[in-house]
Amino acid sequence: MRNAPSQPNDGSTAGPARVEPLSVLPVFFDLRGKRALVAGGTDPAAWKAELLAAAGAHVTVAATELEDEMAGLVASGTVHHLPQDWTPDLLHGCALAIADEEDPDRAQAFLDAARAAAVPVNVIDNPAFCQFQFGSVVNRSPVVVGISTTGAAPILGQAVRRRIETLLPRSLAQWGALAQVVRDRLNARLSPGPARRAFWENFVDRAFGPAPEASAEADLLRLIEFPARTGGHVTFVGAGPGDPEYLTLKAVRALQSADVILFDDLVADEVLELARREAKRILVGKRAGRPSCQQSEINDLMVTLAKAGRRVVRLKSGDPMIFGRAGEEIATLKAHGLPYEVVPGISAAQAMAARIGVSLTHRDHAKSVRFVTGHSRHGGLPEDLDWRAVADPSATTVFYMGRRMADQIARRLIDLGLVPETPVAVATALGRPGATTMIVRLDELGQAVDRCDPEAPVLIGVGRVFAEGRADLAAMAPDEAGVGDNPFQARA
Repeated sequence: MRNAPSQPNDGSTAGPARVEPLSVLPVFFDLRGKRALVAGGTDPAAWKAELLAAAGAHVTVAATELEDEMAGLVASGTVHHLPQDWTPDLLHGCALAIADEEDPDRAQAFLDAARAAAVPVNVIDNPAFCQFQFGSVVNRSPVVVGISTTGAAPILGQAVRRRIETLLPRSLAQWGALAQVVRDRLNARLSPGPARRAFWENFVDRAFGPAPEASAEADLLRLIEFPARTGGHVTFVGAGPGDPEYLTLKAVRALQSADVILFDDLVADEVLELARREAKRILVGKRAGRPSCQQSEINDLMVTLAKAGRRVVRLKSGDPMIFGRAGEEIATLKAHGLPYEVVPGISAAQAMAARIGVSLTHRDHAKSVRFVTGHSRHGGLPEDLDWRAVADPSATTVFYMGRRMADQIARRLIDLGLVPETPVAVATALGRPGATTMIVRLDELGQAVDRCDPEAPVLIGVGRVFAEGRADLAAMAPDEAGVGDNPFQARA
């Protein structure tokens, strides 16, 4: 559950449970110097035997015959071969036992013998006789990532592994080795707390950069002996329009190092799932017509937390620098001498253009693009806008927060010369399940917005560039074209 937005200082938390239900428990065995038994000389058994040996186990292979890959491991000295069938006595003293047994009776016998010897057992490709499973592995030892689909979809596990392989630099192995070197010195020098955490945060920032240079170890030891002064810090992070895959890598790292996350009402739970589990999460959302935090409350809370030495993430929907009041919050931090940084995000306007498949600055249709607020702080149309410039037919204009003023926006633009047939895009819940996109005429805007989900955020785009999208959506089959009587609506 999420916090009540009207009480940001009560210290309560919000968001998903710290640990969601697990289909299996991921654990890592330390096999260095321990015995392991592999029953069978097949190629699949050879792959498992090689993994065990790579983890430091002394591997015994019991098999009357060896296929080529297993024979190669034996010839290289990677494993020890007993030219016989397995027997229960071979299991005593083992840390793990693996068998390649297709026959159910032999598989059951192996499972029973392993249980009797209190040895964890795996029968290859036979989940009914397994106490643990092998997953796909991303190897940056001492950093090791294991991926399991609980046997449901091994190909999916391999695809996840490929994704992770592209995210983790090869040099992470070198940084992990350095962490092992300096860990004892760090624990002896710095007590658990902000200083030790600050060291590791600094270390992580380096680990995801270039490979360590020759001086890296000396630099880390110097940082332990003379730790940098720890203090609070605020990072403004753009959460994008909803889909967590829109987050930048830097945004994810900020979420995973936060002590406290102050998040807006429109931030998706799936984005919060990527945050550090121990981080306190406080909802400070502001939505029109609902109980909301005052901006002064949010400012005061940021200052209080940062002065207390917390690493604060101010998580804003879309991009924090576009209609997110980040300017006011940054000014407050500057006034108190508190450090901050900004991690940009994908704005709703960019997500809308991507969803419709149009360029907001198509050179045949638009010479400029504008992001405009759809209402004033008093609730009506913003009268301090240059509406004549906004009505420029050679520009693309995107209205944020324009739901209540949609009909008035259309009438004002038509009065100032935009033709009623001007294409307009109306998008709701961008980046989320159930997102919709309509492209209508300008004189239909008010009615189109009235048909939108009243709980979903609405974005309005006006300009000739959306004519391209109108043609694409109009070409859809009726069940793809969307909802109601609007032939130009698309639903995710």
